[in-house]
Amino acid sequence: MSTLLAHGLGHEPVRPDWEPLTEREVADVLGRPARVLWRSPRPLSAAALVDAGRPLFVKRHHVSVRTLDGLAEEHAFLRHLRANGAPVVDVVSAAGRGEWVYEVHTAGTGTDLYRDALSWSPFTSAGHARQAGAALARLHLAAVGFDAPRRRVQPLVSSFTVFADRDPVTALHRYVDARPALADALTGRPWRDDLERLHLPYHRELAPHLGALEPLWTHNDWHASNLLWDATRSPATVSTVLDLGLSDRTTAVHDLAVALERNIVQWLDLPSGEVRVHLTHLDALLDGYTAVRPLTAVERAALPALLPLVNAEYALSEMDYFRGVTRSETNTALAYAYFTDHTAWFGGPAGRRLLDRLRDRLGLAG
Repeated sequence: MSTLLAHGLGHEPVRPDWEPLTEREVADVLGRPARVLWRSPRPLSAAALVDAGRPLFVKRHHVSVRTLDGLAEEHAFLRHLRANGAPVVDVVSAAGRGEWVYEVHTAGTGTDLYRDALSWSPFTSAGHARQAGAALARLHLAAVGFDAPRRRVQPLVSSFTVFADRDPVTALHRYVDARPALADALTGRPWRDDLERLHLPYHRELAPHLGALEPLWTHNDWHASNLLWDATRSPATVSTVLDLGLSDRTTAVHDLAVALERNIVQWLDLPSGEVRVHLTHLDALLDGYTAVRPLTAVERAALPALLPLVNAEYALSEMDYFRGVTRSETNTALAYAYFTDHTAWFGGPAGRRLLDRLRDRLGLAG
């Protein structure tokens, strides 16, 4: 059994959901000898950086999480981004072997400054936040013209369907009905009441702007540890964008809200009740983004309403995964808490201060 520990949904390391990649396994996938240099601590798949004559990144998925067709959706997006100058990794191959699906990418260029940081850890400096914001804006410009439809139903995709609909109650029922494991996980939980109490007030603020938000394929998991950095510069700049596994057709401002939510608020502190918020990083990330891609008036108006909602749909996708794939009741319960508690936090004093600061920065206060 593996002794490798992974990042969990809290501060403490956990056993990964999947056994780590072995050198024999990687050599079989690549068709040549390979040496594992580093294994990713992310728990939702098995991944490793390997030396096979050149550095490559190999990732293994169970077919219940990703099929070859499911991978092809994000790989097509990667190829579009590369063709438009975005600094993303190149797809080398994808193959199925029994109940497993493997993807191989180039390793990217730059230094992984956040390799050992827990998921959703903040940037170490406002300079990094500013550079990450600028890089996200450039990615959005490169994404223009990729007009594939939304991804097929599958676990662990950060979509924008429920709250993109003018009738989110009906949209949520459709979302749940398409995912039997999620429907089972929600049985006995007050999800309809929680939706009405926590999420719909923000949706009512968002609804007038929905029709004017342009669809765009987006990253949907923009945080510090999904970026490589050119550390020879001061401040360091983003040299490679990693891991488009959660990508889907959303909108640019939805993706910006994800970036703010993932990097500005230290959600791993939530159980303690003392959640740290990095407002200077909020300012820096927004400054970096808008210097490259200014927000439209509609995007500025929509962003404060989106921020409390942006994790909810992904939390439901995590519930689908934890109930239907890994069958972890503990993690299913934690994912439901993320569905409710992230949004609820924005109604408390610290969350309101963050939204007020954001509205002020966007010229919406007063």
